Amino acid sequence: MTDQTSDKNLISILTGTRRIALVGASNKPDRPSYGVMQYLLRHGYEVVPVNPALAGQEIHGQTVVATLAQAGPFDMLELFRRPTEVLEPVQEAIKLGAKTIWMQLGVVNEEAAKAAREAGLAVVMDRCPAIELPRLGIGSAAH
Repeated sequence: MTDQTSDKNLISILTGTRRIALVGASNKPDRPSYGVMQYLLRHGYEVVPVNPALAGQEIHGQTVVATLAQAGPFDMLELFRRPTEVLEPVQEAIKLGAKTIWMQLGVVNEEAAKAAREAGLAVVMDRCPAIELPRLGIGSAAH
């Protein structure tokens, strides 16, 4: 399934988001999550890297936390995980009061998306904010 989020809704999400919990954060420069996190930070977002294996370390000057609860509160959950591994963090993000679930390129999980939508969250799948921000002409997070 192709994500059907309209450009208008993407703009609303990206300009209304301040704090992002990035699950699957990596300290390896060749990993997509590393570059996307750096891009988001440069564009004015507050990004909290979440990775239990790297907890306590820093990525781009941000301290890595082990759990979503430690990352909270946050507006958006950004998922750099296999599609089969996103339902649990999505369910947790719903409980923690997130507004948006964003699944990276190649990440599509209809069950997780349905749960989030039913809880009133916006859902974006199989897209990358580092691609969408320049495509939509959004210079930096509106603070």
